Amino acid sequence: MSSDDIWVRNKLPIVYSKNYSVHFAGLEKLHPFDAAKGKHVHQLLCTELTLNSGDFYSPTEITKEQLLRVHTPKYLKSLKWSANVAGIAEVPALILMPNFTVQSGYLRPMRYQTAGSILAGKLALEYGWAINLGGGFHHCCSYKGGGFCPYADITLLILRLFELESVRVKQAMIIDLDAHQGNGHERDFKNVDSVYILDMYNASIYPKDNEAKPSIRCGVELRHMTEDAYYLGQLNRCLMQAVSEFKPDVVIFNAGTDILKGDPLGNLAITADGVIERDLMVFSTFRALGIPVVMLLSGGYMKSSKRVIVDSIVNLRRQGWLRAN
Repeated sequence: MSSDDIWVRNKLPIVYSKNYSVHFAGLEKLHPFDAAKGKHVHQLLCTELTLNSGDFYSPTEITKEQLLRVHTPKYLKSLKWSANVAGIAEVPALILMPNFTVQSGYLRPMRYQTAGSILAGKLALEYGWAINLGGGFHHCCSYKGGGFCPYADITLLILRLFELESVRVKQAMIIDLDAHQGNGHERDFKNVDSVYILDMYNASIYPKDNEAKPSIRCGVELRHMTEDAYYLGQLNRCLMQAVSEFKPDVVIFNAGTDILKGDPLGNLAITADGVIERDLMVFSTFRALGIPVVMLLSGGYMKSSKRVIVDSIVNLRRQGWLRAN
């Protein structure tokens, strides 16, 4: 099979649903997050690569029973109160909205994105790679949400593979390159030897979760306005260390674009070219070893993020890393 044969199949291992977009009477504009980032990336990909919606996989909404595989009943019950969800979404005005509106406008799209991450995990084992045009809710753990992250999709994804693909997947690696510390999955996988966490983040911004830090096996605490050369050098060092210390059966790549220069929350100074090189480093490292990679979009709080994401995916295809096993 040639490297491009996968692009003429019926579907690509890219996951998206029109139900990903967050909407609650315009209040989503009070948060800097692009509430329709997945939609915008999907549209650009269709234009750039001459695709249509039928070329993508689409998830069904995750059920309460599936969420309970990770989340505590107490936590899920707490999401029935708008005040609690307002704190997680970082949109205080949600306190004033009835919970059914919060459910339909915010939590339901997040449940679809969570299901998309789980589906991407399954597809990566089949194709060798998969991308969810959403997800990456790395601040949420089994019992607590935060930082716009209401569901622990990374934990759910990994545990699903451990449970249902136990012959093929016994060890997983999380490469968290969002600008913020991935404290949710770090809390969930504390003292779990079968999960290796590499986390590079701005140590001076949210969440500053010292209790979660011991779960990081290879970490870099970045300073404000870190630039490409230092960032990419540290990433190369960490990738080499991770590969030498741990042999994963799957890699979950949390590919936040909030590391871009100008992002209002990440406060780093990585260029678009730096993000594209970052993604190439991750994919080339693990795909060359035959290890499946699951990419999640995670954070990114500028309108320009969508263009960078699409340019990176196009580059990965051009470089030959988005091909079937």
